[in-house]
Amino acid sequence: MPFSKLGLSAKALEGVRASGYTEPTAIQLRAIPLVMSGRDLIGSAQTGTGKTAAFALPMISRLAQRGALRGLVLEPTRELAAQVETAIRDYGRFTNLRTAVLYGGTGYGRQDQALRQGVDIIVATPGRLLDQMQRGLVRFNHIEMLVLDEADRMLDMGFLPDVRRVVERCPRARQTMLFSATIPPEIEQLCRWALCDPETVEIGQRRSPAETATHALYPVASDQKQELLEDLLRRTDYDQVLIFCRTKHGADRVARRLQQQGHAVAVLHSNRTQQERERALNGFRNGRYEVMVATDIAARGLDVEQISHVINYDVPHHPEDYVHRIGRTGRAQSVGDAFTIMTGENVEEIVAIEHFIGQKIPRVKLEGFPYKYTRLLEDRPPPIFGGRSRRSRPVGYGGRR
Repeated sequence: MPFSKLGLSAKALEGVRASGYTEPTAIQLRAIPLVMSGRDLIGSAQTGTGKTAAFALPMISRLAQRGALRGLVLEPTRELAAQVETAIRDYGRFTNLRTAVLYGGTGYGRQDQALRQGVDIIVATPGRLLDQMQRGLVRFNHIEMLVLDEADRMLDMGFLPDVRRVVERCPRARQTMLFSATIPPEIEQLCRWALCDPETVEIGQRRSPAETATHALYPVASDQKQELLEDLLRRTDYDQVLIFCRTKHGADRVARRLQQQGHAVAVLHSNRTQQERERALNGFRNGRYEVMVATDIAARGLDVEQISHVINYDVPHHPEDYVHRIGRTGRAQSVGDAFTIMTGENVEEIVAIEHFIGQKIPRVKLEGFPYKYTRLLEDRPPPIFGGRSRRSRPVGYGGRR
């Protein structure tokens, strides 16, 4: 079914055509008619399935013309807020709607100017939005459409109290949409409190990572993690690779070592200034950098289609974070690979991840790598996948990629 059959306004349709899209994704196909009808909505879908357009296009269509602040979108990170605001601006390019983005880590000047000029839609992180409310520059009296995007990530980052403060200040007679890759109990409770008789649209299994990503675990002794990572990169045929570390200092250390090995590396974590983050993201998108080393700040909101591999240098603390991380590859039905380097300290975390995603992840060894002894290597991993393309097989017993 084309976008023209979903009830969107003529100007929203013109915007989506100008953005190069011709057919809606599954989440768009099911969610847009519900949002256009005024229903509250819970949308559960994997990263890369087109959730932004599922709420942005109906919002543009229903708000239609300039007026007071009537549309509000909450995002967990500044990167995601900036990307969503850009998408809304692109889709609404043939309307006279004004959009502003509010996030911390930068000055108030440009944001204040936009608010004083008047906006119809705000995309914001919760903390900066509340700051602007306390400064008297934002009022929620006329909000008609409220979107809580990446709600499970806002839960992980401790933002739910701020989210509740924002919701409490919005009119009760509003339309509320909540989008989340997973729906843990705390988010279910938020849905019951913030939404009115919502419809639920669920695309794929809530706990499954992107089906187009191939998973592999690489057991190694703790003091050989960096060496194994470097060997993995030498043997892997990748377009661009995203490497996740638990800490900012760890990300910097890994990046420095890879730069010494001759890799073009960008770094993304919360100690980087906004200008440094944008420079890193833009360089990664345009191919200047082949590798990005990041903390979980990049597990959401990093919109780079050509990421072929995600490598977990550090196993994430929470199973949900594993799903969020590997969601950066295998997007939009493209093939991707998710490699995780594990040590003896990670056994319980790996068991929790496998239980969460409902599948056993193959253990793989690199041929010719000078392994030190660890009990993790005593069990030979299952056979490498058969019947799949060279691009989608883990690096290991099957030889070089």
